[in-house]
Amino acid sequence: MNLIIPENYDPVLSTRQTQEAIKYIRDTFQKEFGRALMLERISAPLFVERNSGLNDNLNGVEQPVSFDIKDIPNDPIEVVHSLAKWKRMALKKYDFNIHEGLYTNMNAIRKDEEVDNLHSYYVDQWDWEKIIEKDERNVKTLKYHVKKIFKVIKHMEHEVWYKYPKAVNRLPEKVHFITAQELENQYPELTPKEREDKVCKNWGCVFVMQIGDHLKSGIKHDGRAPDYDDWQLNGDLLFWYEPLQCALEISSMGIRVDENSLVEQLKKENCEDRLQLPYHQAIINKELPYTIGGGIGQSRLCMLLLKRAHIGEVQASIWPQDMIEQCQKNNIPLL
Repeated sequence: MNLIIPENYDPVLSTRQTQEAIKYIRDTFQKEFGRALMLERISAPLFVERNSGLNDNLNGVEQPVSFDIKDIPNDPIEVVHSLAKWKRMALKKYDFNIHEGLYTNMNAIRKDEEVDNLHSYYVDQWDWEKIIEKDERNVKTLKYHVKKIFKVIKHMEHEVWYKYPKAVNRLPEKVHFITAQELENQYPELTPKEREDKVCKNWGCVFVMQIGDHLKSGIKHDGRAPDYDDWQLNGDLLFWYEPLQCALEISSMGIRVDENSLVEQLKKENCEDRLQLPYHQAIINKELPYTIGGGIGQSRLCMLLLKRAHIGEVQASIWPQDMIEQCQKNNIPLL
């Protein structure tokens, strides 16, 4: 069992106060976030048809929860892992214009997840996507949107402090940018996770860029599906999290693949068979807009702002019995 128990942990707020705080953070953040990035809230599916190619393959080994529907034979239905591909299709379907975008509540089940303080079988996040020009597919555009998101999170810190001054977590003043290769060059003796912890402890908040491809060492910093993020124009937003003494990922985001990077990345992963799927064909034929997008963890954000020791304190999920018992013994109230 991977469980960290902070010494002398005090959640500060009662369970009912925590529920109130969760609602306040979620309601306030999504409004400010949508306004800052010019995003419109829309509804999104919980499941998609497997043959559509719209589901997120994550690292390629996680199996989605699937089931059959009697009126749609010979095409299993999958609970989404994320909406990374669906959102890009939706932008075209709903006639969004350049520099307009959408966000939605994304709920997923990741049954193969290894649960711990930060990871749950249940995933809840704000998924967002925005149309950009082709010549805006660059690092400048990526950093601009990262800074916008960071600014909204910082503003939420002040909002939460005003209502819950004894419970709020104090965040750094700016975000530091570094590529996965630069991180490996600095700390070649460390694992990718250890590198993230090291750089986050030094800077407080870090955006690690260019994730998915092999580094010079021959390993990957982390796995990424080859058919939504452009591996040269993506990254993870991480905060140093003092209660657990580790990096806490709040968002994974990036500029999406175009017709060239899609083919290149599928070749690298030996997944060229996907090019025949409707979604991939639409990219190859330049039928979909060029976009930037990502996900922001709702429970992760609440956990960060409220200094909680376990994600189960801010979301209702299920946990191994021994984890439940250890949390009860150490004043960690799981919902």
